[in-house]
Amino acid sequence: MPKKPHARTGRPWPLGATWDGHGVNFALYSGVAEQVQLCLFDRDGGQERRRLDLAHRGNVWYGYVPGGAPGDLYGYRVHGPYRPEQGLRCNPHKLLIDPYARAIVGALRWSDAHYGYVRGAEDADLSYSTQDNAADMPRCQVVDERFDWGDDAPPQVPWRDTVFYEAHVKGLTQRHPDVPAAWRGTYAGLASPPVTEHLRRLGVTAVDLLPVHAFVDDHRLVELGLRNYWGYNTLGFFAPELRYSASGTVQEFKQMVKALHAAGLEVILDVVYNHTAEGNQLGPTLSWRGIDNAAYYRLRHDDPRRYDDVTGTGNTLHTRHPVVVRLIMDSLRYWVGEMHVDGFRFDLATVLGRGPAGFDPLAGLFSAIAQDPVLAHVKLIAEPWDLGDGGYQVGGFPAGWAEWNGRYRDTVRAFWAGEPGHLPELSRRLCGSSDLYQLRGRSPTDSVNFVTVHDGFTLHDLVSYQHKHNEANGEDNRDGENHNRSWNCGAEGETDDEVVLALRERQKRNLLTTLFVSLGTPLLLGGDEVGRTQRGNNNGYCQDNEVSWHDWQLDERRQRLLDYVQRLIAFRKVQPALRRTTFFHGEPDAGGVRDIAWLQPNGEPMTPAEWEQPGPGAMGALVCGWQTGEVDERGAPLCGDSVLILVNGQRNPLPFVLPPLRGDAWVPRFDTRTPSGLPQHEGRPVRGEYVVGARSIAILTQASTEDPADALSA
Repeated sequence: MPKKPHARTGRPWPLGATWDGHGVNFALYSGVAEQVQLCLFDRDGGQERRRLDLAHRGNVWYGYVPGGAPGDLYGYRVHGPYRPEQGLRCNPHKLLIDPYARAIVGALRWSDAHYGYVRGAEDADLSYSTQDNAADMPRCQVVDERFDWGDDAPPQVPWRDTVFYEAHVKGLTQRHPDVPAAWRGTYAGLASPPVTEHLRRLGVTAVDLLPVHAFVDDHRLVELGLRNYWGYNTLGFFAPELRYSASGTVQEFKQMVKALHAAGLEVILDVVYNHTAEGNQLGPTLSWRGIDNAAYYRLRHDDPRRYDDVTGTGNTLHTRHPVVVRLIMDSLRYWVGEMHVDGFRFDLATVLGRGPAGFDPLAGLFSAIAQDPVLAHVKLIAEPWDLGDGGYQVGGFPAGWAEWNGRYRDTVRAFWAGEPGHLPELSRRLCGSSDLYQLRGRSPTDSVNFVTVHDGFTLHDLVSYQHKHNEANGEDNRDGENHNRSWNCGAEGETDDEVVLALRERQKRNLLTTLFVSLGTPLLLGGDEVGRTQRGNNNGYCQDNEVSWHDWQLDERRQRLLDYVQRLIAFRKVQPALRRTTFFHGEPDAGGVRDIAWLQPNGEPMTPAEWEQPGPGAMGALVCGWQTGEVDERGAPLCGDSVLILVNGQRNPLPFVLPPLRGDAWVPRFDTRTPSGLPQHEGRPVRGEYVVGARSIAILTQASTEDPADALSA
């Protein structure tokens, strides 16, 4: 065994491994350690070449290694109490990952040595393992942070103009025929011109990436021959996952961000600060558990041996503990300052605000984020639920946060699936969900509207499958959501029935059109624009294969859908009435014009009886184009066409009486009953009435002949 000298005196800050051009400073937090050893390895990661005892000040263990340099590989061993019944799980036989590691190289090879206890022992995790796991552990790597960003600048797309595109680095690029083979499935592939050009033409403004923090493949999945494809199994909150790096470097991630920015696209990261890859009390000891278990994790008050699990993953990070608040804040600042990302989508974000009495919108972590100048300009998006009591918090997050609106998804799906009684709620979702956000001082743009995301059916599968088909996941189809509000249009799965296929395509257009004419911030699931299918699998978290990867071979039907989505997004971008940042008030102005009016098919205002009509129902929404409440960069009123949204959820065509003209004639723009989604007489003015097909939506516009400034000041 190599000699164990003390490291030369260093500094207890910053945490992690910091290269200064002459050596490397190492610092690690542990409030329970009795001794911490820094293990340094050969550049190939094999042989341990030095082991150094670190000094400590307070709860930080630190040391300086002269001559240390980028590329050096290291890990920690933490000596301290192993008393699981008290929540203490130190075990120096386990090489541990630095929570602040900037790069993690090598794969985790599963073995019993990774567990702090003896697997199979009668007393389970109360036993103590002396097996050494170093041979099968990844290594932390010292990183040179320098990178030539050139004139890179964040696009800073206003919320009202934002269109999210949720994507997976590998899934988006793995099968793209125009991406160089060596770049497929990587950051370089995502940054390549064929992909950025597709996104640019599509019209989205932000790429919302599924987790790219370093993660591990669950032991159970590996035994089944599967992988953790989605990446919600974090091993490092500062390190980009290098399985997505063609070059094996952190710099490739930065180059991707730079290229996406050059294409006008923001980069949003899906981050998992609610749990880690270490699982429950029977999980492995890879990092935080062996460093300071009780500081990093929420333990049950009545039984500290076990975790207070409100995530469904076995553990929950202790987000009220100062060390965890610091970890999350340092991680967020790192990805903004060093990696230039533009925002974050927080997985199971209710966890971040949990206190002794449940969810608290004034929780310390939220306050820390709110006052931080580095994070002031970035987008913050919550997945506003977890699995604990009171965990569903849609509309409950503090100002400055947007939220995935699960109520929007459920309502829109239910209405177009033909479920009765959803017409009143559909109207609220079209209006930015004012019932959820307005009284809390929020904006319509705080509602991130979506119909499909990674977790659940794709758009194609939503209209093709009545039931989930997750047999390939190895859980006997027990996993995944059972209540999907899907409708297969008359046949389960793939079919050659042209009537069924035509109805499915219309349903896709209905769902997409609803999404892009609703107030709020739209999110499009990557691949929905080309009809991507997962063959009925609504929980593809472990399907790192063609089930999840995008198929870029477009037939006529898929190309037609892509063209339609492009037109929808382009239409939204030129209609200020659909991108409001203030809610409708519905009151008439001095000229008797309302910013929104709800109409029966006969042209009369909706009545209580009409709102409660049996069956899916029908309605019209007239959105005024010059009462948007918006101004441009010069402070001038931001106005456009008035938009008429005609919704027919019934099984028969329905004529709608058009509102009286206050400007030019009504011009049909979209009609989902046609295969192209365009009106049969596109661009031709219409008067009197317009027939909306069965289970269809039509969009018409009218240019105002009034002076917008006069109309706004009336």
